[in-house]
Amino acid sequence: MESSRQPFVSVVIPVRNEHKYIRACLDSVLRQDYPRDRHEVLLAVGPSEDDTEEIIREYEASYGHIRMLKNPKGTISCGLNIGIKAARGEYIVRLDAHTEFAGDYISKCVEYLLKTGAENVGGPTVVAGKNKVQRAVAAAYYSTFALGGGKQHIKDYEGYSDTVSFGAFKKATAEKVGFFDEALILNEDDDFNFKISEAGGKIFISSEIQSMYYPRDTYPGLIKQYFGYGFWKVAVIKKHHKPARLSHLVPMMFVLFLAFGGLLSCFSRRFRKFYAGVLGLYAVTDVGASVSLKVEDNPDGFMLRLRLMLIHFLLHVSYGCGFIAGIFRFGGR
Repeated sequence: MESSRQPFVSVVIPVRNEHKYIRACLDSVLRQDYPRDRHEVLLAVGPSEDDTEEIIREYEASYGHIRMLKNPKGTISCGLNIGIKAARGEYIVRLDAHTEFAGDYISKCVEYLLKTGAENVGGPTVVAGKNKVQRAVAAAYYSTFALGGGKQHIKDYEGYSDTVSFGAFKKATAEKVGFFDEALILNEDDDFNFKISEAGGKIFISSEIQSMYYPRDTYPGLIKQYFGYGFWKVAVIKKHHKPARLSHLVPMMFVLFLAFGGLLSCFSRRFRKFYAGVLGLYAVTDVGASVSLKVEDNPDGFMLRLRLMLIHFLLHVSYGCGFIAGIFRFGGR
């Protein structure tokens, strides 16, 4: 297809405190094979405590199709809406600053939007790590025991799904479903895809749409992220009147069992044995899932497996605690 006949695309990236990742992200965007005169790159920058804004200004000064937008509230959903509303493109490709993208990422997104008729398309969540903790967190993304599975975590998945990481869609689709919900601090993608599905739209994942995501690289960062996921998942479920899936409820039930079971064990020897047995079963399952998980290009040896055991526990507890907090916050509304 001639350059002048290709759809104009607006790449939208919400950014805040991304010193460690923004250069690699933008460099991967600059390597795109999609014609530069047929796309723009809009970075909605929230208040940052590092030099993120200065780095983006360097790129903005060097490349005419890159533009920085202010996002005073700093949240992802607000940044996405600012970018979408300012976009000149018929199509929106929503990117994440923690991610590096294949050279044909934009081209493939447009191709699959056109040939599938889906309202939102994207690729599977492929993850990697740059330090020991991040590599273990990356491995957890492929662990069914960690995240309960999900089509977006299958590297070679090709087909329809209920959600997709990042995603590409028509600007008109965002306008039709009411953009991203700015009341949501996290899980804005889940909500957006819910709204697409409720409007009769389809979501498609293709393994040909390739990117590499870098997850949290510290334990406190991981705990904060998954507490937030659990907390805001309740808000999304409540908003759309959808029943929570078992995978959402299991971490909550595990946390309640840890708390109340531990208390009851102080008063009942019989229950203490049951409590110890359940914890033992959890530990055995954790060890089995961590040891048996296939991990490609693993330089950390058995230590990665030990870290993965801890990460499984942290994910379950932080998500479960967040979900419980979300019930108290949103349950009565």
